Amino acid sequence: MTTVVAFHAHPDDEAVLTGGTLARAAAEGHRVVVVVATDGRVDNNDVDRLLELRASAAILGAHRVECLGYADSGYGAEFPPDPPGRVRFARADIEEAAQRLAAVLRAEGADLLLSYQANGGYGHRDHVRVHHVGKRAAQIAGTPRALEATMPRELLVRLAGIARLLRLPAPYGRAVVHTAYAPGSVITHRINVFRFARQKRDAFAAHRSQIAANATATRLLAVLAVLPPQVAGLLFGREWFVDPALPPGRVHRDIFE
Repeated sequence: MTTVVAFHAHPDDEAVLTGGTLARAAAEGHRVVVVVATDGRVDNNDVDRLLELRASAAILGAHRVECLGYADSGYGAEFPPDPPGRVRFARADIEEAAQRLAAVLRAEGADLLLSYQANGGYGHRDHVRVHHVGKRAAQIAGTPRALEATMPRELLVRLAGIARLLRLPAPYGRAVVHTAYAPGSVITHRINVFRFARQKRDAFAAHRSQIAANATATRLLAVLAVLPPQVAGLLFGREWFVDPALPPGRVHRDIFE
């Protein structure tokens, strides 16, 4: 049995970026651990999203869920001050946060760490911090392999164009999409998660508070809920990763290759 630890910034990221891959790994008999840096609360009086995270992780078949305990740093130009008694993850000391994650990696004897690229995918300050903390934690714990979750930039550009034509809200703004995630030429792993698209959808749906606060997410989930499994699988049947230790060119079909 191989152990994979997926390190994410916020509750719901585990479903959006790696839900199908984690469900596939669990179904194939691997141990799956989900660690989030934050509980998703920007302010202390926000809804605690960890119960939703645990529900999502259960749907995906994860065996353990942990939170490092930092506050959400928020997205956008304004970087709010730390809430009382807590540190925003983007301000967290990298070495301290890495030691917390490394403790989980060591305890689990992790064979593989999933984290993010240096650009944080779309530039979210917490996602950028995940990259640095994850990279350092793997060094401390001696985790042999690390993959960075991503998406093909060209696909996002096409989806943004289709959204504009259909007058639908695009997932990312025009200023972001052309530098988001990674060009397809550097992607080293393309994972077929067609059979797990329904689990990915249901795991995302478990994050009710996040969906209710986001009109785009509400509309997307309403569409997904009525799609036949085959169609949902075609739309969400792939997930992508970059292995920074591998040269680009060959595309692997399994995260454990």
